[in-house]
This record gives sequence, structure tokens and C-alpha cells, in this order.
Amino acid sequence: MSRNGRASETISVFFPAYNDAPSLPSLLEKTFAVLRSQFPQHEVIVINDGSQDDTAAVLQRLQQHYGPALRIITHERNRGYGGALRSGFSAARNDLVFYTDGDGQYDPTELPRLFEQLTPATGFVNGYKLERNDPWHRILIGRIYNRFARALFGVHIRDIDCDFRLIRRELLENIQLTSTSGTICVELVRKLELSGWAVAEVGVHHYPRQHGRSQFFRIRSLLTTMFQLIRLRVQLWTAAAKGENIQRCIYR
Repeated sequence: MSRNGRASETISVFFPAYNDAPSLPSLLEKTFAVLRSQFPQHEVIVINDGSQDDTAAVLQRLQQHYGPALRIITHERNRGYGGALRSGFSAARNDLVFYTDGDGQYDPTELPRLFEQLTPATGFVNGYKLERNDPWHRILIGRIYNRFARALFGVHIRDIDCDFRLIRRELLENIQLTSTSGTICVELVRKLELSGWAVAEVGVHHYPRQHGRSQFFRIRSLLTTMFQLIRLRVQLWTAAAKGENIQRCIYR
């Protein structure tokens, strides 16, 4: 793939969405604006993960506005954050895959900052929050979770739960993801780190949530995540014992 300009790059952008009807119009407007100006060959996908608000109706109106450039994948029932991400990765058709959440806490116009760090040897570029704009208890839980997961899995990136990532699709095709909860962030990052590709990190802004509430910071979700973390750790230990995925990433 040529590195002589963005015109040669193809990119798929997707958003997992659960009850994110209020934030989607602005999010997609910003996304198409940055893609049209800097990434001519693009597609945008929204995964409606069993939303119970007006997400389906909002997406229908947005699809009429944007036409075939916007693809919608609907889960009739909620499959969890991991299930939504797996659907997005499977649906992506282009060379590069970028995703962030549908709640509008990240700004898609910062995507070019990730792209600038992408070299032929770089497999993925991970954002990290310059400052987390959440209630204090979410900040505390997030810090504990991030440190615990990094220690348990030997993850090197500084911000596991910053879902603002640019990944080569060929890299995604060589890993298998199984998580259905927020654990998928740990599974994804760890398996990407084990791929042998170089990794880059870029600071991005994080904004207060304007609508709805996080599905991750609920007792049931946290318990599911802890159970899946333990199961994932066992799976990775088993794979390592069999000599699988023994490569290590290179950080820039």
C-alpha cells in the first residue's frame, strides 16, 4: 500500500451504538466531514446493538441523508460491547479500520492524528485520554481496572479502555476475538500486541457524556467483565503453553 498520500488509503470507520440516538447525528456529521476531506475511499458503519430508544429511527433518517456511504447493522437483541465490536470488525471491508464509541465522548475529527503515526511497520495506533471527563467514581474504577488489566495481561499500552483505535484489517484477520463484554478491549489489545507489528500511541481528548449512561459501569457488567478477564487470562496462558502467539510488539 502506497504511503504517498491518503488518497491511496481505504478506511472503514464504525461505531458500536446502544441507546445513542441523541449523539449519532453530530457524530456522523463530524465523521463524514473528516473522511471526505482526508480519506476519499471510506465507509461508515453503525452497529445498532439492540437499542431500546430511537436509535433505529435516527439511523434510518441518517441513512437516507448519507446514502450507501453509511451502512447499518442491527442486532435484534443486545449482544454486549464485545459482540458489537466483533460485528464491526467483521463488516469492515477496507484496508484500515477505525472505531470509537457512539456516545460522542471522543471526537472523530481527531482520527488524522492517529493516521499520522501509521507507518508500513505499524499494525495499530491506540489513543489515550489526555484527561478523562467522567464522574469521579468512574475515573477511579477506570484507573483500577486499567492498572489491574495491564498487570494481569502484561499489556503495554497506557490506556486499555480508550476506544479510539486505528488498526490494519490484515492484522485483525489473523486474530480471533471471543469476548462479549468490555473485556474485548483487553483481548483485542493483547492479541494485537502479540502480533509482532509495531504499536504507536497518541493522546486524544475525552469529553463529558451528554446523553444516556455507560453500560460498562453497572454491577452486572462489571461482574461479567471480571469473569471474562479470568477466562481470557487462562486462554492466553494455554495458548502460550502451546507456543502460539509468541511474537512481541515493538513500541515507537
